[in-house]
Amino acid sequence: MIKLERTSVMNLENAMRGARNPMNSWARMDSGYDEEGNYCLGPNDLDLAVRLRNAGSDHRKFIRQIFVSVDITAPIYWWKEYDTYKVATVANSTSTMHKIHSRPFELDDFSHDHLTETGLKILKGLIKELEEIRLRYVAEKKKEDWYDLIQLLPSGYNQMRTCTLNYETLVNIYHARKNHKLEEWHSFCRWIETLPYAGELIAGGGL
Repeated sequence: MIKLERTSVMNLENAMRGARNPMNSWARMDSGYDEEGNYCLGPNDLDLAVRLRNAGSDHRKFIRQIFVSVDITAPIYWWKEYDTYKVATVANSTSTMHKIHSRPFELDDFSHDHLTETGLKILKGLIKELEEIRLRYVAEKKKEDWYDLIQLLPSGYNQMRTCTLNYETLVNIYHARKNHKLEEWHSFCRWIETLPYAGELIAGGGL
């Protein structure tokens, strides 16, 4: 299970202007804002953007200046893989250490969309045990109960993080993970494809 919400794409105008700095070709800029306030690339700018993107990472430095912010809710096992992409990313997460005991455990706190009937039965039993430990910790504040919560928490537990990335990082993620066996990565790559000019600047071509 993965949810991607509250997506914002920023700084496309400045990034495109910077792409023209090496050749002082700002007079050829033909992009602008539409009635909804979205920055839209004109034919000249889009042609340059695609050529630079396809020329390789040394030439497409401008896409590192196109920023994306998104709230991602995903299981811990997915976050472990996402953390491979620490370059040019920032994330603020909900705190397991501080807030794990703050509300009752529920089934939907855990990714369970691919569990078998047996797996679901095991998870429900674990949730019941975790809830009993949580209630005991809330009542008695014993450190050993808190450690039980932390160390027994399965990797399917969902965590929300507010993440900031740039288009260059998304190029690397998309081409490395689009055929991954985890369905969460397929969903993430489909989200990437919805971003402005993702076909031309992220998904198109190779690395």
